[in-house]
Parts: sequence; structure tokens; C-alpha cells
Amino acid sequence: MLTARFVVSNTDYQKCPIPDKPEIAFLGRSNVGKSSLINSLTNQKNLAKTSTKPGKTQLINHFIINEQWYLVDLPGYGWAKVSKTQKRKWQKMIQEYLLYRPNLLCVGLLIDSRLPPQAIDLELMTWMATSEIPFVIIFTKADKQSKNKTSLAIATYLKTIAEHWEELPRHFITSAVEKTGKEELFLFIEEINKSFEKP
Repeated sequence: MLTARFVVSNTDYQKCPIPDKPEIAFLGRSNVGKSSLINSLTNQKNLAKTSTKPGKTQLINHFIINEQWYLVDLPGYGWAKVSKTQKRKWQKMIQEYLLYRPNLLCVGLLIDSRLPPQAIDLELMTWMATSEIPFVIIFTKADKQSKNKTSLAIATYLKTIAEHWEELPRHFITSAVEKTGKEELFLFIEEINKSFEKP
């Protein structure tokens, strides 16, 4: 029986919960389906707030899973209709969290499986790799098109990454509606959580 509950929201990584448990963060462009995936993974409809309007998540949101590890919902980036000042604040908040949160084991970078590679996502991948922040790619919304189209789109995406990278990051294919990829993601998280050592 999986348990999940909201813990706290913050704008500052230094105010996040005591880093005594392993932590996985979800990050992605606005409207990529972060909150929907979190709700699907935890079997709760309203754990993470969802919206059709981009930019619903504006804080660092911590959820504790099975009282053993944290799942973190970070603000979306990209085309949310907010001021440039607000976007800069979000960027600073996210970057500081990613760079300085000591118990962060891995980032799940969410990518809409229907879209061609976006420069903003590729730039973020490069930044995380350069900053030595471990991450995996989580392709979302696999139910929104045929399996063939999804496979082709993901193959194209990985081919684009391979042009610049010697080694491809691990990837998962998910659907919040059909629960696709849920088991694989949880097995992966369980495995990396074993490497956690209290700071």
C-alpha cells in the first residue's frame, strides 16, 4: 500500500524539509503533465494541483512517499504567461534547489512525447550535465497518440541528443491516464534510493 502526502511548499531550497531522506524532483516545461503524473504515480487525484493553464505550480512542493522519500514538484518553465521578473525568480529558485539541495539524488526531466526536441529542454539537459546533476528523461502523454507515433517521436528525440552526447540519459515512457511506465519508474527510484547517505 503506497502512501503519499503533501509536506510543504517553499520558494527557497534552504527552507525545504531537513535533508535526511532521499529526494527525487520532477521538472519540465509548463503543461508537460508533471502534476498529473505525480497524481497518477501516487494513486491520488488531487495530491498535486493540476490545471489547463500553464504555470500552476509556482513553488517547490514536497510530497513524502511511504514516509521514506521525497518527491518534489518544481515550477514549470517555458511559456507560462507570467512576467519576465517572475520567470527570473523561478529560474533562480529552481537552479539553486538543483545545485545545492544535498539529498537530491536524481531529476526526472519531463518531456511531452508528442513534440519535437525543444531548444529550452536541450539547453537544460546540457546545463544539468555540466553541473553534474543526475537526471533521467520521462516522456509524458504517451496515450495522446498511437504507439507507433510515440516510438517514432522518441527515437527522433534520442537521435537529436545523440548528436551531442556520448552517452544517452536513461528514459521512461509514461501516461498519467493509462498508468504506463509507473512500475518501471518506481523500480528505478527504489534502486537509486538505496544509494542515499545522510548528509
